[in-house]
Amino acid sequence: MKFGAQGIGLCRTEHMFFAEDRLPFMQAMILATDEKARRKALQKLLPMQRSDFAGLFKAMDGFPVVIRTLDPPLHEFLPRREELMVDIARLSHATVSQKRDMAKRYRLTVAGLRKGMPELLARVEELHEFNPMLGHRGCRLGITYPAITEMQARAIFEAACEVTAKGGRAVPEIMIPLVGTVEELADQAAIVRRVAEETMARRGVQVSYLVGTMIEVPRGALTADEIASVADFFSFGTNDLTQTTLGVSRDDAGRFLVPYVDRFRIYPRDPFQSLDLDGVGALMKIAVDKAHRVRRQLKLGICGEHGGEPASVRFCHGIGLDYVSCSPYRVPVARLAAAQAALGAD
Repeated sequence: MKFGAQGIGLCRTEHMFFAEDRLPFMQAMILATDEKARRKALQKLLPMQRSDFAGLFKAMDGFPVVIRTLDPPLHEFLPRREELMVDIARLSHATVSQKRDMAKRYRLTVAGLRKGMPELLARVEELHEFNPMLGHRGCRLGITYPAITEMQARAIFEAACEVTAKGGRAVPEIMIPLVGTVEELADQAAIVRRVAEETMARRGVQVSYLVGTMIEVPRGALTADEIASVADFFSFGTNDLTQTTLGVSRDDAGRFLVPYVDRFRIYPRDPFQSLDLDGVGALMKIAVDKAHRVRRQLKLGICGEHGGEPASVRFCHGIGLDYVSCSPYRVPVARLAAAQAALGAD
């Protein structure tokens, strides 16, 4: 806010689950073998998430808060597969001190290590993916585990009602990630809206809210007209949209991206720093045009590091986006670029 931001463009809820007091409950939810045990673990997380969201709404005081439902694959919340395998192999000759360290690391008793670690490894193996970026993550998690979306929605709206009842202003905008089909968004939006109405009726408080999606796969952009029929807003997740459009991993591109730009001139600029206008930008324009044909007033924005890069901001203004979201220290640059774009300056 000190830099001039007018809201939060992306609240990554997964970061809240990595806290030391929450990770055990998150792991219990993942390791649950039935729905009852899974919901019991999620119930422990509910008040923690509610407290987080209430704090955000109070701090924003009427500015919108875009909250993304759980996005990363579940294995990220569990111990590393390789470390588990090593510890299982060394357990038989480990010292008492080393066994205590293992028990603390895996939240087991020393006596339970011999049985518990292989069971944990088996679950980690079940969740292991060769290409997790395109695997069981985003909206796919919420569809296969609807209790997760339900818990997060309940925490959001209980917090919003709490803040509103005390005279504050809460403006939640719930964003469903990695949507590629209207059916995916419809599934998750139905859960969010049902929980919202139930919570507001129970609390006797009305809260204005939006449910939208992150456009970060090409199919989502190309079927934006269908998705717009269910969404209240779009946010273009250009980090992932660049990866899925170019077929390039941002984490691995360092091996060839610099010579691609500096030596071979294949890309005019690093596409993860400045939007690839002919590829990613073209998809964004198609999505905007299609979405506007269905819902002219659909709220449109961009979320990612491109949101703080001047040339990308000017492009976003040119295709009709309403806002940009970026990391805090890029907000002044983004504001200046947006002002220049609005004035038609270079």
